[in-house]
Amino acid sequence: VWEWFENGAYFYICGDKQYMAKDVHRALIEIAMEHGGMSEADATHFIEKTMMKEQKRYLRDVY
Repeated sequence: VWEWFENGAYFYICGDKQYMAKDVHRALIEIAMEHGGMSEADATHFIEKTMMKEQKRYLRDVY
């Protein structure tokens, strides 16, 4: 998954907002921490700001 991030992949998460989306979001942060060598704060910024808002490569359609 980390290689996908580095190579410009897009992530589209669709489904349950209450559990699944939160778990996937947390897993992506943990992947950025473990494989990207980021602190928790940096990984959270990477996922929530860089991937979601700036690059729009992490999209969610949750309900």
